Amino acid sequence: MAENDATPAMPTLHVLTQYIKDLSFENPGAPESLAPQGQPQIGIQIGVNARPVREGEYEVELKIEVKAEIQNKTLFALELLYAGVFRAQNVAQETVHPFVMIECPRMLFPFARQIVADTVRNGGFPPLMIDPVDFVTLYRQRMAQTQPSNVLAS
Repeated sequence: MAENDATPAMPTLHVLTQYIKDLSFENPGAPESLAPQGQPQIGIQIGVNARPVREGEYEVELKIEVKAEIQNKTLFALELLYAGVFRAQNVAQETVHPFVMIECPRMLFPFARQIVADTVRNGGFPPLMIDPVDFVTLYRQRMAQTQPSNVLAS
């Protein structure tokens, strides 16, 4: 195609880097907690935050909090803040917020999921495999609670 073609360029998203920003694992009842009697209750919370770092580039944080309890005693608690820096190109300004808040955590999640599984396993428990997350629904729920912020405006 000719370079002067009027067809708009497709939106693209590039991962510039990804990293563990914070990781905490607590096993307060070890070694007794390593052989629990019964099935633990496991609570998982997932959150997403983003901020601009440069023109068209955003740091996106995926926060995963896990707490496993049995009979109101904590077996383990894990907090992971996994982040990445992304470059979004050819994205209309009005769609940058959902694009970054849905697509970026979707790309980060498999890596964060593996870190959670490995950390729980290394803590002496069976690996915890978190079910896939619907980041579209998570985004909609968050937007229903608050108005979209201009935090991503460049």
